[in-house]
Formats: sequence, C-alpha cells, structure tokens
Amino acid sequence: MTFLMENARAKKIWFDEDNMWILFIDGRQLSIPKSFFPKFSQVSEDELNNFELSGNGIGIHWDSLDEDLYVPNLLIEFPSQNHKKYA
Repeated sequence: MTFLMENARAKKIWFDEDNMWILFIDGRQLSIPKSFFPKFSQVSEDELNNFELSGNGIGIHWDSLDEDLYVPNLLIEFPSQNHKKYA
C-alpha cells in the first residue's frame, strides 16, 4: 500500500487506558501511547474526549487543552515500536 497524504485523515479518535487510537479514512488504525503527549496525563477522560476533528480530519483540536495535532505527522513521527536498530 502506498502512503498517500490525502489518506492521512482521521475518521475517528478514541482512547483506552494507555493509548490514543486513530481510525484513518482508508481503514488503517494507529495507536500512540498517551504518555507521548504530556498534557494527556493531566486531564480527565471527559477532557480527552472533548476534541474536534478539523480540516476534514487533517487535524485534531482540544480547545480546553490548547492542543492541536496534525494527523499526517502522527504517521511520520511515531515509527513502529517493533522496529529495532541493530548494532
């Protein structure tokens, strides 16, 4: 599957105890540990779920947290944790 920037848009966002999950418009799912986002550890579940998808899914915005995420960067900046560098 070829990475297409136009497919790097969120359709749905949800949280579990440890992760933020993103469902992309092309069906891919990505989980990112909430610990990667310092503000997420300091807020309630209600505040985490009080977000808005902006730009047709290209961004995620939390007004009460003053936090914005650019969805395509999430695919680029968080490589698979299964990838290991060998010396």
